Amino acid sequence: MKHHHISFKEYTMDNLTLPSNIADLIPPDNMAHVVHEMVERIPMETFLPYYKGGGTSSYHPKMMTKIILYAYTQKMYHGREIARQLEVHLPLMWLSGFQKPDFRSINRFRSERMKGLIDDLFREMITLLVADGYVNMEDYFVDGTKIEIE
Repeated sequence: MKHHHISFKEYTMDNLTLPSNIADLIPPDNMAHVVHEMVERIPMETFLPYYKGGGTSSYHPKMMTKIILYAYTQKMYHGREIARQLEVHLPLMWLSGFQKPDFRSINRFRSERMKGLIDDLFREMITLLVADGYVNMEDYFVDGTKIEIE
């Protein structure tokens, strides 16, 4: 039996060279970019009344808002699942700046500290997504019970 020359493309798992901007690894039409841009437009003053100061430093409210809103667009609703995905899901890793809040921090942020604000921001984001053609109005119920975005 005659053997032909076999060639393989080289690869290495060590010393990888990544782009200097991790956002370049995320497709431009990924919802992470939309969430990032939307949250960055929110003035910091919107978040400040929810903090009293003192104590240990908190996770940045824009970062926490980004990961929660993005997770919702990906049908991730449980704090433990979001925390797990922060370890492996590149868009979430980028939105969090590679920080890894645990599920308790995620749940406290959205249910205690920012409950009303997160709900309002999510509704506003859905409205913007519909207006920009990312989402069809038929894809979700107005009360937020079912949301199908991507």
